[in-house]
Amino acid sequence: MFDLVLLVKAIGYLGVFLIVFAESGVLIGFFLPGDSLIFTVGFLSSQGYLNIVPAIVIIFLGAVAGDSIGYSLGKKFGPSIFKSEDSFFLHKDNIERAKKFYEKHGGKTIILARFLPFIRTLAPVLAGVGKMHYPSFVTYNILGGALWATGLTLVGYFLGEVLPNADNYILLIVAGIIIFTGGPVILRVLKDKKTRERIIEYFKNKKSSK
Repeated sequence: MFDLVLLVKAIGYLGVFLIVFAESGVLIGFFLPGDSLIFTVGFLSSQGYLNIVPAIVIIFLGAVAGDSIGYSLGKKFGPSIFKSEDSFFLHKDNIERAKKFYEKHGGKTIILARFLPFIRTLAPVLAGVGKMHYPSFVTYNILGGALWATGLTLVGYFLGEVLPNADNYILLIVAGIIIFTGGPVILRVLKDKKTRERIIEYFKNKKSSK
């Protein structure tokens, strides 16, 4: 695992904004650190490397802007992207599933997805694909972004304040955050029988086409 402390020190506020922006709603950013990054930002703020208030504001703005772009991309390009018959992720049936899902669970999904790696990146795009009511999306996007940016950043800040020699444990804590937040998502996906079957079928098709 690369050293997030060194990364944040190197990229500063602008770099943090760009990573949060890309990881929040631009599909190519799904592999970027999110929870662990902003926790580290909070920790470094407690050590005097950053200022906690502008750090939270920058993370919030990056999160909300990223989700907004993700929604726009999903709404504009969704019908043309989700048209495949054999792709696991881009199957055309996912458009109809997204519409029904966001009609029923849109608001809470946008908020809760903010705290789940991978899902955080996909949720706003699928909200756009499903044509979730945009004013509702904006409201929940702002609320979710505020809770995420404030909550995890302050956890890192206060832990750095109260834990003696906290810098000796930061990599271990970050690793724990990655496992704690990412593990349930992976287990949830693999637990669903239909999802497992589609994943297996997808890779079988890929193998046979070579």
